[in-house]
Amino acid sequence: MTQIKAAMIMGAGLGSRMRPLTDDRPKPLVMVGGKALVDHALDRLVAAGVTLAVVNLHYKAQMLRDHLAKRRDIEIVFSDETDLLLDTGGGVVKALPHFGGEPFFVLNSDSIWTEQGASALRAMQEVWDGTRMDGLLLLADMATAIGYDGKGDFVLLAGGHVVRAKGRSELPFGYLGTQIVHPRLFADAPAGPFSTNILWDRAIANNRLFGTRLDGVWLHVGTPQARDEAQAHLTAVSAA
Repeated sequence: MTQIKAAMIMGAGLGSRMRPLTDDRPKPLVMVGGKALVDHALDRLVAAGVTLAVVNLHYKAQMLRDHLAKRRDIEIVFSDETDLLLDTGGGVVKALPHFGGEPFFVLNSDSIWTEQGASALRAMQEVWDGTRMDGLLLLADMATAIGYDGKGDFVLLAGGHVVRAKGRSELPFGYLGTQIVHPRLFADAPAGPFSTNILWDRAIANNRLFGTRLDGVWLHVGTPQARDEAQAHLTAVSAA
């Protein structure tokens, strides 16, 4: 197993679709299951052996700084985007110096999950092969996803390769907002704000984007209704 020691948590979004829950706090501090979304992500990372988390900041940045100052189980550093939001790709590019050229996790703060088997992040480390992969996406079965209204993002092919689901007949999977990436994925990336989708498409064309299935239930917490649905699922799981 490749031990991934660092991660980035995407915490700089405006949380517009989460209002009114984000009127007084950034989206990573919305509470679900008795703890903030960002703490769900950090707890998963700590359990998987990650020792450094880079968190990007924009909306109500100081609140997130103050909240994360309470964590003592993982080193946390910040990538400040208060002057300019850099989108998913640009945000990672700005944070790249923290990763020392090594592969790292990237987690969206509004995506959590329950597990039915082994740790999803440890399972991803078991699959990761930096000689063949520029990225490894965690994918969810659409039949069990909660809070996601899309039809699916990717198709998982033999050997673990992924391609876009659009125009394909195979069963589509949703992208959880969790991946392992190698810094080479971001080679020759555009300057300023841009979406990681640009780089995923390049990796797909080069057969270097892979995926692995979540053994569990994905909870996409993107709206107040989705937060309530996630809360209900976590309550049911804890009572079982």
